[in-house]
Amino acid sequence: MSNIVQLVLTLLFDSYKIFFIAMRSLYILGAWLLLRKSGLKGAWALAPWVRDYQLSRCASREPEGRVFCLTSIAITALKVLDIVFRWNKDNEKLISFAPLIMAVLVSVMLMHFVYNIRIFRGFIHVYGVSKWWLVLCVIDELRFIPMLIWGGAQKYQPRWKVEDLKAEMKRLATHGSVSVMDQGLTINLKDRHVRELFHKTYLLKDIHMAIPQGHMVLLLGGSGAGKSTFLNAVNGYEKADATVMLNGSDVYKQYKKMQYEVGFVPQQEMMRGKDTVESTLMDASKLRLSLDISDEDRKARVKEVMEIFGLTAVAGHLVEKLSGGQKKRLSISMEYLSNPSLFILDEPDSGLDGVMARKLFERLREVADSGKIVIVITHTPDRVIDLFDDVIVLAKDSSRTGRLAFYGSIAEAREFFGKEKMEDIVKSVNQKEEGGEGRADEFVMKYAEVKYV
Repeated sequence: MSNIVQLVLTLLFDSYKIFFIAMRSLYILGAWLLLRKSGLKGAWALAPWVRDYQLSRCASREPEGRVFCLTSIAITALKVLDIVFRWNKDNEKLISFAPLIMAVLVSVMLMHFVYNIRIFRGFIHVYGVSKWWLVLCVIDELRFIPMLIWGGAQKYQPRWKVEDLKAEMKRLATHGSVSVMDQGLTINLKDRHVRELFHKTYLLKDIHMAIPQGHMVLLLGGSGAGKSTFLNAVNGYEKADATVMLNGSDVYKQYKKMQYEVGFVPQQEMMRGKDTVESTLMDASKLRLSLDISDEDRKARVKEVMEIFGLTAVAGHLVEKLSGGQKKRLSISMEYLSNPSLFILDEPDSGLDGVMARKLFERLREVADSGKIVIVITHTPDRVIDLFDDVIVLAKDSSRTGRLAFYGSIAEAREFFGKEKMEDIVKSVNQKEEGGEGRADEFVMKYAEVKYV
C-alpha cells in the first residue's frame, strides 16, 4: 500500500514539475510577444528580473518595475537563506534567525504582490481592456494567459509603443524651446532633478512657454505633478537647468535684482497676530523695498497697497482680529509692496468661502490688468475660471516626471482635453490609482504634436 501511495505522490510531483516548466515557458513566450508588440526586443524575455522591468516599461509603470525587480531578487535571496538554515538545523545561532528571515520574506512577498498588481493595472490601461483581466494577472499560475493573448492576438494593440513614447519625449527636449520675449515671462526649463542614492530623480522636464504681460494664468496639475517645484524654479528659489527671462532680464543670473521683480505668496501665512495691519506692512516694506527709499515714500507705498487690496479701513486692527479673507489680502499685500512684474500665489483662496474667494480673485484680476503677470494655484478653479486668461497643465508621465501637458487659453484647453470643467481636466491627467483617467502621457504627446510639429 505504501508503495502505491509513494508512486502516486511521485507522479503528482512529476506532473507539477512538467506543468510548472510548461507554465514558465508560456509566460516567457507571452513576455516575448508583449515586448515586441511594445517596440522592445523580445530577447529581454529570456533574462530573469530584467524581463519584468522591461515589461513594466510596456505597461507605463517603470518606477513600479524597479521595485518589482528588487523585491524579486530579495525573495530569491531570502529563500536561499531559508534553505541554508534548514541544512544547518544543528546550528542554534542560525536557527534563531529563522523566524526573522521568514517575517522579512513574507513582508517582501506582500510588497512584490502589490507592485505586480500595479504593473498589470498599467497593462489594462495601455491595452484598453476590462479590469476583470486583473484576476488572471495576479495569479502566478495563470499570468501567462493574458500575456499570450495580448501579445499574440492582433485584436489587442497598445495605445503607444515604448520607443515611440521615448522618441516623443526626446523630441520635446530638442525642439520645445520658445523664443525670449522683450516684455513678459519666458520659461525654457530643461529639467529639475534631485540625486537619490546612485541615480537622478527627475521632478520636471521639458517645460517651455512664453506668458505675455497683463495675463492671469491658472496652474493646474494633480498631486505630485510638480506645481510647487515649477513655481520655485520660476522664481529662482530652487534653481533648475533652465533659463527664466522676465522682461528681458535673467531671473537666475540677476537674482538679487530680480527678487524685487518677483512676488511669491506661499500657502502658509507668516504674520504676527499681535501686530496691526499697518505695522505689518511697514515691517515688510523694510524687506521688500530698497533701503534707499525715504520714510515718506515707504509710508506712501504702504498706504497705496492697502487701498489696492481694501485694507485701509482695518489699518489699525490687530492681525489676529482680521477675517480669513482680510488675512489673505494682507499676506498678498506684503509681497505686492515691491510692485513686482511677476506675482505668484500658491492657493491664496485656501480656507475661504466662494464669495470671499471671488472677491480676492477679482483683486488679482485688477493686478493683472495693471500690466503684471499673475500665476495662481487653486484647487477650486471652476468658481473663478472666467477671471483667467490662460491655463498651464502639468502632469506626471509614466516615469513620474512632471511635464507640460498644455499651455494656452481657457477655451483652447477645453477643446484640447474635451472637458468643460478645469477639475475634470486635472482628473484626465491624474493616474488611475489617484482617481484619475491615467492619460498623462497621451496629452503630453498630443500637446507636443500640436505645438511643435
